[in-house]
Amino acid sequence: MPITKTQEVEKTTLTATERALKCAELAFDKKAFDIRAVDISRVSSIADYLVIISGTSDKQNQAIADNIRTGLKKYGKVQDIEGANEGKWIVMDYGDVLVHIFHDPLRHYYDLDGLWKMAPELELPEEIRKARKADDF
Repeated sequence: MPITKTQEVEKTTLTATERALKCAELAFDKKAFDIRAVDISRVSSIADYLVIISGTSDKQNQAIADNIRTGLKKYGKVQDIEGANEGKWIVMDYGDVLVHIFHDPLRHYYDLDGLWKMAPELELPEEIRKARKADDF
């Protein structure tokens, strides 16, 4: 019986910065707005980046989370997702990147942006930075 060589396919990996940028891009694809990626690596040990996203409804937030999950699947599975059934505040844990997808009023109420204001922001592409409200699309 002849011996056949099997090719090992190396799984593509992303750095924390690349993962945070990819999360922002995938959220933007689903009309998310007020997207911020904050570098918390120097002020916290929980992750390297925090990506904060707003949506207009529970269904949109669920679609954003699903798009991020499926878009990043080839780079590794999400470690945990909380709040996906309700869709008001969804947290996705990728280890080095935490993604918070908020219904806009809840985002203002919990003010994670204010809590992490001492951390520098990751520069996002201009079109993503300018997406401020859903009616801007």
